Amino acid sequence: MVPQGILPASVTPMTPSGDVDFLSLAKLGAYFHAAGCAGMVIAGTNGEGPSLSAVEKRDLAREAVRLCDPLPIVLGISSPSLHEAEWLVSQAHKCGCAAALVMAPGYFRNASENGIRDWFLRLADRSPCPLILYNFPKFTGFTMSPEFVHLLARHPQVVGFKDSSGAKENLLSYREAAEGKRLFVGDETLLLEALEAGWDGSISGAANLIPQWLSEIMRAYESGDKQSAHTKFQVVLPLIEQIRSQPQPATNKAVLSKWGIIASPIPRLPLEEVSGVETAELLRTQLGLK
Repeated sequence: MVPQGILPASVTPMTPSGDVDFLSLAKLGAYFHAAGCAGMVIAGTNGEGPSLSAVEKRDLAREAVRLCDPLPIVLGISSPSLHEAEWLVSQAHKCGCAAALVMAPGYFRNASENGIRDWFLRLADRSPCPLILYNFPKFTGFTMSPEFVHLLARHPQVVGFKDSSGAKENLLSYREAAEGKRLFVGDETLLLEALEAGWDGSISGAANLIPQWLSEIMRAYESGDKQSAHTKFQVVLPLIEQIRSQPQPATNKAVLSKWGIIASPIPRLPLEEVSGVETAELLRTQLGLK
């Protein structure tokens, strides 16, 4: 079962030569676990998933399950190839991942809603691994309507949804449509509103840099101390906005490298390295993180 809570959409640490850095991956897992995170998503948007080959994603999943225990691992899948997606969900299952986070096949922007629906249903039919379906119109060109969510939520292998659209109107409509399946917000500025609408947490890029704060907000809210959750959220909201405004995942990698959690700040081309100085300084002055 995919846990509720904060699941960092983890960066993929890489060596200066461009290979996946598994030593830094282990350090990331320990960092997220110590911060109270509920799990870890790999090879997603912040994890440069489209820049990783299918074999690299398989190897990343295998090593993350081994090195980042006891965190449940969710493998991100962003392939327009149904056959490749089927292979990856089978590999995620073999590696012991808790679930796979699957985007719509974004290359085919002229595909109909029925075609996208059938793509997801075919994948779910053939997947031994639980699936979280990912609504991210900015990158896929496809928007999951509440009716689409309701239809896909009926499938037993679909265990949840992530919404990174930033659309507030989805908070209530998705909760009703998803029939009790897990719901994770991708836009952390909506975290409290999502929790108030009955959502289960966040798969969060900002959690690369502020995992403890987001986890504490989640715990406070779940324990019934909503005032504490709101107070903490107001403290970190400007930082969330700063993190989200910067080039990602390059800024997250730059700051994590400055902190010594990952060895190199370099993303894969076509993404470019950034300094991250402004974000690191804001985190230092506002939260004492350094």
